[in-house]
Amino acid sequence: MHGFIPPDRFYAYLTWQDIAAMPDKENVVLIQPVGAIEQHGPHLPLAVDAALGTAVLGQALGQLGDQVPAYGLPPLYYGKSNEHWHFPGTITLSASTLIAVLTEVAESVYRAGFRKLVLLNSHGGQPQVLEIVARDLHQIHGDFLVFPLFAWNVPHQAGSLLSEKEKQLGIHAGDAETSLMLAILPEQVRMDKAQAEYPPVPDGLLSMEGKLPFAWTTQDLSRSGTLGDPTVATVEKGEKMMASVVAGWVQVIEEIHRFRQPQAASNQ
Repeated sequence: MHGFIPPDRFYAYLTWQDIAAMPDKENVVLIQPVGAIEQHGPHLPLAVDAALGTAVLGQALGQLGDQVPAYGLPPLYYGKSNEHWHFPGTITLSASTLIAVLTEVAESVYRAGFRKLVLLNSHGGQPQVLEIVARDLHQIHGDFLVFPLFAWNVPHQAGSLLSEKEKQLGIHAGDAETSLMLAILPEQVRMDKAQAEYPPVPDGLLSMEGKLPFAWTTQDLSRSGTLGDPTVATVEKGEKMMASVVAGWVQVIEEIHRFRQPQAASNQ
């Protein structure tokens, strides 16, 4: 049941008495992986985002020192994936459903006495949803510290293993995700079906993602469902990427454990 997460760091294996007796609960770091079940081209399984996020978390928790109390919550495999719903197999929640699920999970751990919750998101279609949840929860509970973090935004060197074109346009099922899946679930990767397909690049200031984005669905930009070049993916690249991202997450979890909410100076 715990999958990639070490069993001694898996929240669901604790008893209610374990939680009731847990010391310094307000500084225990709980981490909710939030993934997606959506198409990833003809060569990768639907579970890519959920698998990668949980694998990163599991390896980070495995490397974390015993002095840092942190637990992985059971992964939320479904996310807001409606940009992919024209491709068979994609399962998507609405933004309002995802907000409700995450809010109610968070309220539950708050009632148990926890005050630090990380929303570890590994799907590019929903960061804004998690940011809304985090802000609203902190507004309701001023002592609740909620961190809406994207899995790949921690310090890492994975980009050095990718071409410039891939870093710019390979946003889905390309070199990075395929290499990472070769490293963690190689038996689920069908490299014989991998094909490169880059999205058309518009001229001007607007782009798919970034400071001036336009709305799009995957069928607008790709026939295969791939946005990038998975044909150049390797196990070696995936292992190096994973190790770099995991090291970043260890650093971030340690910092969250030490974190205290900043307070404005009082006017005297």
